[in-house]
Amino acid sequence: MSELSRLQIETALKTVQDKYLEKDLVSAEAVKDIQIDGSRARVAIELGYAAAGYFDELRGEVDKALGGVRGLDEAEVTLSSKVASHAVQKSLKPMPGIKNIIAVASGKGGVGKSTTAVNLALALAAEGAEVGVLDADIYGPSQPRMLGITEKPQSKDGKSMEPLRNHGVQAMSIGFLIEEDTPMIWRGPMVTQALEQLLRETNWEDLDYLIIDLPPGTGDIQLTLSQKIPVSGAVIVTTPQDIALLDARKGLKMFEKVDVPVLGIVENMSIHICSNCGHEEYIFGEGGGERMAEEYEVDLLGALPLDIRIREQADGGQPTVVREPEGRVAQIYREIARRTGAKLAEQSKDYSGKFPNIVIKNV
Repeated sequence: MSELSRLQIETALKTVQDKYLEKDLVSAEAVKDIQIDGSRARVAIELGYAAAGYFDELRGEVDKALGGVRGLDEAEVTLSSKVASHAVQKSLKPMPGIKNIIAVASGKGGVGKSTTAVNLALALAAEGAEVGVLDADIYGPSQPRMLGITEKPQSKDGKSMEPLRNHGVQAMSIGFLIEEDTPMIWRGPMVTQALEQLLRETNWEDLDYLIIDLPPGTGDIQLTLSQKIPVSGAVIVTTPQDIALLDARKGLKMFEKVDVPVLGIVENMSIHICSNCGHEEYIFGEGGGERMAEEYEVDLLGALPLDIRIREQADGGQPTVVREPEGRVAQIYREIARRTGAKLAEQSKDYSGKFPNIVIKNV
């Protein structure tokens, strides 16, 4: 097959859109290899974000596009994902063993941020990524209960801790080190030091994404995160309620000021569907997250219903994504995970790990 036929294959692939990046596969640099042997071809497509749940749909579109290439009798298409390390704040470098840190934040409490954070982490894992969860809420850690983890972390060297694991994700929380009903009566400097220790003294293992579940607000923890912890992007969780949106805007502006890109907004408790009669009602208002996304020119990553099962499953240590993986709500979380990963994939990559350290010595 001639070079022209290779061009025909590329031309066909330009008609296939990656619906999360909103680019064609060639422009998205997802076509990694085309091999031609007579009337047969092998095409390797590699996405820059975890998207296992999207592969079948994308493969169908690619097969359809290649089916129209003249002279091509057989095409073997392979799909994969490879998550790169992306740029962080200018004064910082990514941490060893962690490609990307994503902060999940809210301006106020009670909007379901921790539930969203754990389900986002589990959804990214379900999409094929290596994922960790760091519970940064020192005063009110909730991830141990949500992940159903009751053990204490082990230390192999007496200096660092091994992350605990459940449902396919790695996790660390101050809640693993204290009793559940023990209050943390600490001042700000102790809290921020504890956060740094939990992050840096945990032996995270080859993570594509570390999800940090932040406490609500814009206080000491958030300031430490922005100044000392290399963050690739942030996700803002809100409800449609005006008061929640007002505080969510503060969180969004905080990340903008410290040069952390906001990947998008998740609107939680968007609509209530009565479990008895099916009546739908916008209890907290309608369209607030969408208006906020438009106002600040960021993406609305998804909207989640007010569903009693989301709360019950998280409280029971089996969040929705693992408890009902084929359910509607789990699929919404996985859509949010793919959109979050895709938005991060559009950010600048970090190449610091690819260059050797140069040491100049006097001889």
